[in-house]
Amino acid sequence: MKQNPIQKWLPVALALFIAFVFIQSLFFKFTDSPETQYIFGTLDQWGASLGFPGLFAHTGIFSQYVVGSAELAASVLLLVGLVTRLALVQAGGAVLALAVISGAIFFHLFTPLGVEVRNADGSLDGGELFGLACGVWVSAALMLWLLRHRVLAALGGSGGRAFS
Repeated sequence: MKQNPIQKWLPVALALFIAFVFIQSLFFKFTDSPETQYIFGTLDQWGASLGFPGLFAHTGIFSQYVVGSAELAASVLLLVGLVTRLALVQAGGAVLALAVISGAIFFHLFTPLGVEVRNADGSLDGGELFGLACGVWVSAALMLWLLRHRVLAALGGSGGRAFS
């Protein structure tokens, strides 16, 4: 079955966008930038107020290093999936990206972090980080929907007809 140009190139564009957003954020997470200190410090204080101190601290299970590593893994899967054209690898990257970014969106909406985050100079980012998170979420979900036929075929399923 011949793919139309949108079916062929949209997953490529989506994967590149997700990987770009995640990879450019790694510098901030892995260097413990002031923005990252603010974000994860705010979340750690919130967690401590709920009786879970250290959850988002440097050694916590949701630390910037754990989140950054998951973002790096998702990016690698997405980019390797582009090169190898393996739908399962691409879908694995999209699923991991969707999981990580769903957590980010949750914490922006339902914690004191909020939609607008403080920059290093103390100014608000105008919701830019939250907007990028929403863009990654939509991109990962759309990518999974576009890959559904190939993934199900690779798994020996119905080829996605039940999800058309």
